[in-house]
Amino acid sequence: MSKKRLYLALITALVLAAVPHGAAAQDKIKIGFLPGVVDPFYQVMQLGVEVAAKDLGVQVVTQIPQTWGVEAQTPILDAMVARGDLDYIVTAPTDKDQMIGPLKAAVDAGIKVITVDTFLGDGDYVNGPVTFPISYIGSDNVEGGRISARGLAKATGGKGLVYINSTNPNVSSVEGREQGFKEVMEKEFPDIKVLGPDYNLDDQNKAAQQTAAVLEREADLAGVFGTNVFSAQGAGTAVVNAGLGGHVQVVAYDATQLAIELMNNGVVSLVLAQKPFDMGYLAVQFAAADAAGVTSLPRRVETGFAIIDKDNVKDPAIARFIYQVPAK
Repeated sequence: MSKKRLYLALITALVLAAVPHGAAAQDKIKIGFLPGVVDPFYQVMQLGVEVAAKDLGVQVVTQIPQTWGVEAQTPILDAMVARGDLDYIVTAPTDKDQMIGPLKAAVDAGIKVITVDTFLGDGDYVNGPVTFPISYIGSDNVEGGRISARGLAKATGGKGLVYINSTNPNVSSVEGREQGFKEVMEKEFPDIKVLGPDYNLDDQNKAAQQTAAVLEREADLAGVFGTNVFSAQGAGTAVVNAGLGGHVQVVAYDATQLAIELMNNGVVSLVLAQKPFDMGYLAVQFAAADAAGVTSLPRRVETGFAIIDKDNVKDPAIARFIYQVPAK
């Protein structure tokens, strides 16, 4: 077992040992779950939240913005605070700076905050500028960007022109992915030139249009890095529509069914699967453990990745991390 897996196993054991089960826990706390937007990643995270809530006997109130952004998330957060019955809020802040104030207001109202997938400030809740959240639970996105860069460099032969299609500026997750990607390309692959990022504002159609424009403008484009669900799916669609599948390689961040389909068709060379179920499950565990009096919860938990390619996609140990959205 790797050190990281051992660490997570020890955290889980610690939490489960301290958390009350059944009716006592249910009467004690109520958790609000406020993700960033409706997409397969957050739907899987919601499943983790709901399974943990059932296992631990706590109540969860879920509200999901239909669009990404501070303007969409803040009113929902304010309404959650105004309910007056929530003890914790588990949330993915849609802006690392602009959501500080609204979430601090929730804390001032007596609600404790756990961030998942994205963080506030610089993510250092011990020594950084923002310290009021209990913990950040999510991916090491800078490392994810590095992994993606090496995967795309391998697919393009370590040279050529590549393009980043991203989602929104000032969001910790995609900002880290862009940083790690550019860092590796600059230091390890000097024969690769990076274009972008363009921001699609979590609109898959816009991502496709942006990528199509780059494909038309740059005849020598060798690859695309899509930094999240909407970016990767939009970029992949644009490559297919241009008849360039297999010629322009795509690295997809987030293991949606479409990303896997595109990989099986030779358009996507690598898919980086995050672990949203783990994020949601652990966040509920952390809330319940905090309520039980645990004082040693880690302020940052990195949930890791599964790297999926055409050679391992059928391996059950890897395929389990493909995002399976429950049927409604």
